[in-house]
Amino acid sequence: MDKTFTNSTAESGGKQGSAKHGPKLYAGIAALILVVVAAVVVAPKLSHSAPVSAAAPTTVITVAPPLERDIHGRLQFLGQFSAVDQVELRAQVGGTLTYIGFKDGDVVRKGALLFTIDPTPYQIKFDEGSAQIATARARLELAKAELVRARTLQTTDAGTIENVEQRSAEQRSAQAALDEAEAQVRDAKFDLDRTRVYAPFSGRMGAHLVSVGNLVSGNRGGGSSTTLLATIVSIDPIYLNFDMSEGDYLNFQRDRASHKGALANKVDIALSDENRFVRHGTLNFLDNSLDRASGTIHARATVPNSDLLLTPGEFGRVRLNLQSSHEVLLVPDAAVSVDQTDHIVLVAADGVLNEKQVQTGDLRYGLRVIYSGLAPSDRVVIGGPPVAPGTKVSAKAGTIIAGSDEGSD
Repeated sequence: MDKTFTNSTAESGGKQGSAKHGPKLYAGIAALILVVVAAVVVAPKLSHSAPVSAAAPTTVITVAPPLERDIHGRLQFLGQFSAVDQVELRAQVGGTLTYIGFKDGDVVRKGALLFTIDPTPYQIKFDEGSAQIATARARLELAKAELVRARTLQTTDAGTIENVEQRSAEQRSAQAALDEAEAQVRDAKFDLDRTRVYAPFSGRMGAHLVSVGNLVSGNRGGGSSTTLLATIVSIDPIYLNFDMSEGDYLNFQRDRASHKGALANKVDIALSDENRFVRHGTLNFLDNSLDRASGTIHARATVPNSDLLLTPGEFGRVRLNLQSSHEVLLVPDAAVSVDQTDHIVLVAADGVLNEKQVQTGDLRYGLRVIYSGLAPSDRVVIGGPPVAPGTKVSAKAGTIIAGSDEGSD
């Protein structure tokens, strides 16, 4: 009996526990489901309502009106320096090279001794000619004396006319022999002098092409049969050669015709490593015709080179200043962007950025020249972060500052 009672009691206890905990479990699950549903429904609304309550920040940029300037026109070209004088030093007489009087690359003065060729054979020829002159002079003196004697005898009837004529012919023959001997001496002197090669002008020497001890060949007419000893180029002043297009040439000629004077031929020069046109020269040559193939005309300026910095073959920029002037607008070069072949400037109007296509020129006063496409009243973007056109912005006023235009690129 006890066993049966115990089992029945346990079973009834289990049923009561299950009945007691079942409703609580279901209520917890239901509450959890409600929380999840509420999160799913309310969270999107909260996420969408957040931007509405917080205002987006506006980009701040700096704007300024373009500068207005009345500027003179300029033409700029790329040129190359060349020597005013350039000579190939060649031997005019043959012989052994015995002396070199310079170091490669030296600057030498006009008349400096550069090379010496063994003068011995030419000195011998010169001495032979001098001896022949002495002989010819002695014969001429004898012929003159005999002619005087023959004329004296003729006046006393002791001589004949034939004798006088014969003595006169001998005198003329002796005079011709003297003239021939003197010509031979001058010829020998010419060769003897050419054994010493001097600098024809002041300039810079190239490398010597023949060493001492070599046998050189030469002739008076020069040519390929002569030995090239070295080259020399003048360095002060120096030429700067460049080419103008037909349009630039016409522009320059019209401007020069209306403003004659020294300034019309003045050129400014900057080397490849210089940002300013600090050197000056004079335009002294324009060719007489345009090249049909290239449509350009050759021009040349003479440039002082007292510091010897300019070297033939070196490149430089040439600038011609025109006297005619016109009104332009100036903006910072960084304010101009390039879209393929178009030049774009951003301007602010009513809090929105807009693009304007402009026609640009060179740099003046450190700023970019704008010929068209921009108005003086436009507010050009000169500072701030990159912003796409059409974006709303907050603009603050700035100032465009012009630099010096003297000698600038």
